[in-house]
Amino acid sequence: MKPILLLICCLLSLLATAQVKTPLRLVQTIPLPNVEERIDHLAVDLAQQRLFLAALGNNTLEVIDLKAGQVIKSIKGLHEPQGIAFIPEAKAVYVANGGDGDCPAFAADSLAVLRHVKFAGDADNLRYDPATKLLYVGYGDGAIGIFEALTGKIVGDIKLPAHPEAFALEQSGPRIFVNVPTAKQIAVIDRQKRAVVASWPITEAEANFPMALDEAHHRLFIGCRKPARVLVVDTSSGKVVTQIECAGDTDDIFYDAQRKRLYVSGGAGFISVLAQTDADHYESITQLATAAGARTSLFVPALGRLYLAVPHRGAQAAAVRVYEVQ
Repeated sequence: MKPILLLICCLLSLLATAQVKTPLRLVQTIPLPNVEERIDHLAVDLAQQRLFLAALGNNTLEVIDLKAGQVIKSIKGLHEPQGIAFIPEAKAVYVANGGDGDCPAFAADSLAVLRHVKFAGDADNLRYDPATKLLYVGYGDGAIGIFEALTGKIVGDIKLPAHPEAFALEQSGPRIFVNVPTAKQIAVIDRQKRAVVASWPITEAEANFPMALDEAHHRLFIGCRKPARVLVVDTSSGKVVTQIECAGDTDDIFYDAQRKRLYVSGGAGFISVLAQTDADHYESITQLATAAGARTSLFVPALGRLYLAVPHRGAQAAAVRVYEVQ
């Protein structure tokens, strides 16, 4: 009996190790047959099980039925679509266009144009505050625009020293944390005052593009490209408490609060999965090989899925790869 018990224990140990080393499992690949060039950000409609994808180089918004695993509509005529926000209360999906600064809203049911919200140019990331029903958009040479999600009415504008990339809104406080890579800083905005109240310099690395927030532990995760690092910032002090290597050419990072993990997608062809031991300590679980240029993604906690946008490059077909979180 002892050899059998020993064998069982070894097998269980190997299984546990394998589960830790494979936190993401590829379960589906959804073709994007008519999508060319660069792909930007994604958003999800949980009720209708649809995924929205900004095909920036294609100048289209791709609408994907997640149950059927296929594109059901391609909305043409956009101008470098970048950020996307699906707003259930507004029954609409907003798309920020980098080419002309327009942020059109499309009806959730018919996908017809509801309204246009115009900014000066280079409209990029979108973030929604459900408490106030306001949408925030980074745009131009340096600003965060504010407009009502239900009406499209522009209600504010906050100036920044350069073009903003990813940003995150506190839920238990009034702050917005904004990556401003050209200025090599994180700008801190008070959204009640609608003003910048602090600037935290980034000296450990450059090209700070993606961002995620762990509000419970007062930690901000900053994805940098030069070199490829995730900087962990204390939101109480603005200080970097630690850093860890990650996938190169990163453009999206997500914090999985349930599993205490970070998912970092990079155009170098990898997803980095990092484990959070505590607020100040992190370790790499795996570097999952993906595809060249696949740097944008979307983690949906409610579905336990990570959606990765893969661009068409040579023999590599454009697709959305669906990973199940283990």
